[in-house]
Amino acid sequence: MKRGLAFAWIMAMIMASGCGQTGDTLAEAKERGDITVGFANEKPYAYKTADGELTGEAVEIARVILERLGIQEMRGELTEFSSLIAGLQAKRFDIVTAGMFINAERCEAVAFANPEYSIGEAIAVKKGNPLNIKSYEDIANHDTAKVAVMAGAVEIGYLEKSGVSKERMVIVQDQDAAINALQSGRADVMTMTGPALQSRLDTAQDPNIERVTDFEQPVIDGQDVRGYGATAFRKEDTAFREAFNAELEKMKESGELLEILQQFGFTEEELPGDATAEELCKP
Repeated sequence: MKRGLAFAWIMAMIMASGCGQTGDTLAEAKERGDITVGFANEKPYAYKTADGELTGEAVEIARVILERLGIQEMRGELTEFSSLIAGLQAKRFDIVTAGMFINAERCEAVAFANPEYSIGEAIAVKKGNPLNIKSYEDIANHDTAKVAVMAGAVEIGYLEKSGVSKERMVIVQDQDAAINALQSGRADVMTMTGPALQSRLDTAQDPNIERVTDFEQPVIDGQDVRGYGATAFRKEDTAFREAFNAELEKMKESGELLEILQQFGFTEEELPGDATAEELCKP
């Protein structure tokens, strides 16, 4: 009988504990007053300053929206870019604020909010552009040129479809490693999105490296490449994503979105327009 009573008590405790776990990330974050976000320390999207402050366009847009949703504190979980989706799925953090591009493959794993910006690609080379590299095709057509690119970044696919073999790619973990590869001569070119590359060059202040201003945007599968970045949610967090989207739309209409983007080197041309995650997720 005692065993039966003990078993009943244990089951009651388990059920009581389960009732307190709603599985509603937004509701739970509002109740706590805080949330953990995944980021990859990539300027200008999401990074920590020298004094440890978490900032960047994706972070500051999310900060405003989350505060309006009743979540006052944001904590950052630094993660390699290529591990952000896995970390989100494993619940190491609640959302990804890393300026991550929306594409069909990623949409199979996570649910994106509507885009907050749209941008093209860029490259940097040694001063004077000694290899005369002005496009991804130029890298592919050169006998020895190597390009530094971040692990998990969309540029890897663009390079491959432009004819650049994996053997000619120097895969690095972050922006610092990319510029170091270029400075040390391990790579002849580095590539990332326009604002990210410009921000990194502005920080490095290296007179021996320059951006290729007449870079030709890659044409992939017959289409000019333009990426759209957004906050990522777990698939089951539908209510959270919809609430986030509603506040993001208000920021677009008021001009507040552009004001935040401009703080990080974006212009009106980088606004996302009427693009939605739904249409960008289509193969």
